[in-house]
Amino acid sequence: MSRLPDLARRPGRLVITGSVAFDYLMTFPGHFVEHLIPDQLSRLSVSFLVDEMRRVEGGCAANIAYGLALLGERPLLFATAGPDAAAYRERLEGEGVDVSGLRICHDVYTASFFVSTDLDQNQLASFYTGAMARARDLSIADLDPAECAVVVISPNDPEGMAKYAAECRKARIPFLYDPSQQVARLTGDELARGLEGAAILIVNDYEMGILSSKTGWSLEEVRARVPAVIVTHGPEGSTISWTDAGSSHVRKIPPARLEKDALDPTGVGDAFRAGLLRGIRAGLSWDVAGRMGSVAAVFGLEAQGPQPPRYTIEDFVRRYERSFGPEPALTALATD
Repeated sequence: MSRLPDLARRPGRLVITGSVAFDYLMTFPGHFVEHLIPDQLSRLSVSFLVDEMRRVEGGCAANIAYGLALLGERPLLFATAGPDAAAYRERLEGEGVDVSGLRICHDVYTASFFVSTDLDQNQLASFYTGAMARARDLSIADLDPAECAVVVISPNDPEGMAKYAAECRKARIPFLYDPSQQVARLTGDELARGLEGAAILIVNDYEMGILSSKTGWSLEEVRARVPAVIVTHGPEGSTISWTDAGSSHVRKIPPARLEKDALDPTGVGDAFRAGLLRGIRAGLSWDVAGRMGSVAAVFGLEAQGPQPPRYTIEDFVRRYERSFGPEPALTALATD
């Protein structure tokens, strides 16, 4: 079988932990690499004059939760934000996200992400933690394990990420470990501990390289420790590997077709995760779930900001079919 049946059959809902943030998106009308001198990278000092800046609502956990809501899920957003996120909280609730787990910390601002994107869709970014640092004060132990089908541990306060993984292990709640942007901050020991007991690991290929370097584990050794490993490759799609009944499987998942210009890569990985998770929860094969991730990703890539305009499940299915052909299991999902 090419699925994780326990995650599909397990009662409860998806619990999404991670950042809730405001994204400051800037556009550089050139190519970053043209301004980097290879033999002087140890003394890097460079400034990029950007053409425009937009402030949008984002954050990994909020982006994933929003994407899942578009696809018919009602995930629990379990995170922290500042009082400046009150309107953002209301909008997410209106989109179908359960925000009862979003704690507002009244003495600190919401986390902020500052990113510049060049003409090659390369990005340089910085992240201010703000209220996200209070995520360590939340506890998965305060939730009913019977109501938690899967916990998603996406980039967050490092101490909070470690705490949630430990609590999931103790409560025997399956969890998806998604360190992504935090691989630069986490130590090898912290990454190894986060992977312990994870049902799924998801990172991009660059982050996998950092994870491997810090832990000393090759990709094959990581796959031996985690039942399912997803590595995304940007415009080249993704690779999904899993172990079932002692047998190892690997699938190369193609990207979905762009139907508009690629506008902004911010949040595309989060959109991919939402599509993938919806497929997993529906009990679909890894191949179909992976392609669902690809379709969700292009919706994000064609939009400005990390959360694309609302689309229907029917829109999603039609987009899937235009890229990959008819899929009866997915068509049935749209008529549930």
